[in-house]
Amino acid sequence: MYAVIKTGGKQYRVSPGDVIVVEKLLGDAGAKIKLDQVLMVGEDGKDPEVGAPLISSAAVNCEVLDQSRSDKVIVFKKKRRKGYKRTKGHRQQQTVLRVLDINGKGAVKAAAKKAAPKKDDAPKAEAKAETKAPAETKAPAEKKAAAPKKKAAAPKKKAAAPKKKAAATKKAAAKKKDD
Repeated sequence: MYAVIKTGGKQYRVSPGDVIVVEKLLGDAGAKIKLDQVLMVGEDGKDPEVGAPLISSAAVNCEVLDQSRSDKVIVFKKKRRKGYKRTKGHRQQQTVLRVLDINGKGAVKAAAKKAAPKKDDAPKAEAKAETKAPAETKAPAEKKAAAPKKKAAAPKKKAAAPKKKAAATKKAAAKKKDD
């Protein structure tokens, strides 16, 4: 069984047991939520029931798993050659839901609990625990001391350019000789 629901301006195809992330809905973790904006309900091998636009008698029961925020979206605006730049970030609030059932049908079965170990298996489990114990008692490795950081060498000063006065005086002297 599946349904197409509408929440937060978006549509989701869900079936019992699905985990979906939707726009923020009110409710703490563990709370039950009833989504009544059902657009379509269908089952395998049967024609789906389609609403116009909604099916009034249908509802999807969900459980809130978490209230969180999505990844950050960066908004960057720029106008070239004008010196205009603006940066903003946004994180959308979101709710994580687990679909329990649709119209009270197709409820999710509770996860089966692990059976207690048999009496024959108990000694084997204890023996395994004993063999692992010595490995866990190792002393933690000592941390190596970090080498001291070297200071960056100061930038070397460039050698002063040779003065041009000497060359200018030689040219002036040569010019006088020619005259």
